[in-house]
Amino acid sequence: MSKSGVNILGIDPGLRSTGWGVIRLDGHRLTWIADGMINPNPKASDEARLLEIETAMTAVLQDHQPHRACIEEIFVAKNPASALKLGMARGAALVAVARFGLPLLTISARRVKQNVTGSGRADKDQVTAMVSRLLNITPSGVDAADALAIAIAATNDQNEPDMMTPSKTAKGARSALHAAIQKVLEKESQS
Repeated sequence: MSKSGVNILGIDPGLRSTGWGVIRLDGHRLTWIADGMINPNPKASDEARLLEIETAMTAVLQDHQPHRACIEEIFVAKNPASALKLGMARGAALVAVARFGLPLLTISARRVKQNVTGSGRADKDQVTAMVSRLLNITPSGVDAADALAIAIAATNDQNEPDMMTPSKTAKGARSALHAAIQKVLEKESQS
């Protein structure tokens, strides 16, 4: 690995399952580092589950030493109670990230889908399939796949050029991800 590469942690928060994924952006190349899910005991109290998320996320940060983090923003639709629980899980993960002093990007689910698949309306299966193709892996679960997608999207987000190292511009990262997506799509159309 070259010294110019950046390790990015993606976080898909949830009180039942918080997905995480670490990728490396090195020049035009995306590489999978690790992924997983934090699944607190569903019978435990909310505070115990939040402590478990924060503790496990701290371990992920210690083990993989990312340079940047990206987390999905909360979308409040029809169920405010669900949004509140999601917000609590998100907060627990953010405490761990803040403790490590990492730069943090917040990104919408729609932006993740747009950046990874080319369509802001892609479904979970399409996102997971593209993550698998781009990183040449099978994610450890659906929440881990979403977290990897969040990390990938961070390399391509136009609103946050500082997510890259000084030697790597956001424009270059966008073109690298676009080229990788195009390669995958071309391979599929030839099969």
